[in-house]
Amino acid sequence: MISFFTDPRFPRIALGIERESITAVELVREAGRFTVQRAATIELPPGLVRPSFTEKNISDHAQFRHFLNEALTVSGLLDQKAWSVSLPGNTARCAILSFEKSALEKGSYDEIIDWKAEQSFGAPAPELRIQREKIATEEGRVRFFATAVKLSVLDEYESSFESLGIKAGMIIPRALSELKWLYAGNAFVDSLLISSQDDGFTALLLHDGEPAVVRSVTCTPSEQDDEIFRLLMFYRDRFAEGEGEFRLGRMMSVGRTFVPAKLREISAEALGSPVDVLSAEDVGLSMPQGGFDFHDLAAPAGLATFGFR
Repeated sequence: MISFFTDPRFPRIALGIERESITAVELVREAGRFTVQRAATIELPPGLVRPSFTEKNISDHAQFRHFLNEALTVSGLLDQKAWSVSLPGNTARCAILSFEKSALEKGSYDEIIDWKAEQSFGAPAPELRIQREKIATEEGRVRFFATAVKLSVLDEYESSFESLGIKAGMIIPRALSELKWLYAGNAFVDSLLISSQDDGFTALLLHDGEPAVVRSVTCTPSEQDDEIFRLLMFYRDRFAEGEGEFRLGRMMSVGRTFVPAKLREISAEALGSPVDVLSAEDVGLSMPQGGFDFHDLAAPAGLATFGFR
């Protein structure tokens, strides 16, 4: 009840930024399902956005603002100022940070976590915006699910937003925006997100309703199926509850290179039976007419669901 009054109020609109496009979306909720009220996807010229954790992302800020403004105009959302924003996946890094409980008790809590984050993310903590959430302990170890974005990269995007009067209250990487769709499911069934990146894919596993595995896999499109098979074999070895018993019941893929039928085939080979590969309809999003696909809308629409209580 207290959180109802203290949690921030999120907008029901969101932006999704990718290497090749900008998507603006507004949601409504009807009969427990989310429907796209207004949306537009604007293609970007090659090289304008180069998603990177360490390097400059936007090659021409004036041109980027032009296309951003076009997305707002075409979607009919130009007059809206409060937004949530999904950044390209390669701009951020995610990790599960694990600590001996005794180590946290001995030293400065924040300093130890920052040190661990530096080791995981490969950059000094003062140069990062680190968001962390405590998750279930494991054999006496304290664990956090953490994401990091370099402040210099974040400033690139925020300066463009501010120049158009956009107030971005929540800015998070694409995979976390997409993961929101899986949190709505049964916590007693494990769920796997596979989200395409420019150089491979990111995989996030929800186990007991919390992030349990984070993998960033670098591979070519021709290597993709083999890497997904290896990932599922890792899941089988680590999370098997008995002879041939697995809780992985749902998989959601976001990316144009993924083929649901092939993913079911791979999961059957790795686990002994196929895993359900969820569509937009399965996770409660009614897709609009007009050439939109789940790849474009999954991240910004996932963010926009935070605006509903």
